[in-house]
Amino acid sequence: MRTGTPNLILIGLRASGKSTLGKLMSQRLGRDFIDLDDVVAERMSASGPGEAIERDGIDAFRSAETESLRSVLKTPGQIIALGGGTPTAPGAADVLRGSHAIIVYLRGTPEELRERLTRSDNTDRPTLVGDDVLSEVQTLFGQRDELYREIAHSIIHIDGVREESVLQALIALDTAGM
Repeated sequence: MRTGTPNLILIGLRASGKSTLGKLMSQRLGRDFIDLDDVVAERMSASGPGEAIERDGIDAFRSAETESLRSVLKTPGQIIALGGGTPTAPGAADVLRGSHAIIVYLRGTPEELRERLTRSDNTDRPTLVGDDVLSEVQTLFGQRDELYREIAHSIIHIDGVREESVLQALIALDTAGM
């Protein structure tokens, strides 16, 4: 971690690759990686976001997200993967707008994200709009895409793009310091 280096924040819906790419960037660049879902779960004494939401409710989870985000952003030079809903948590979008960070939206279409979810283990992914995890993708995309676009400094379209290509684009953005 380098003092003064801005954090690189990855936003996007579930299955967009935030955690996977964040970990890979961390390894390649020698920077700390933070998965905000893990930080929130720890803050709420839960094994993961699903347990925290189920036990304490979505409002408590969103509040803990905003507080965790504020806390994590105090340390510069990290690579941070946000939960898909973090920007929608009360006050979180303003925290992000006011941060000294590079915010990148990993944007996938609902079709691409559903395909990725089908291939992944989504047992700990809570449903957020009452549907199953696959069918709610379209709804969440409709609710969040505009906000993600508005707060992001850069958008990387992930549909049909190899992971290594997205990783190289992220590293280039980071190196350029946006």
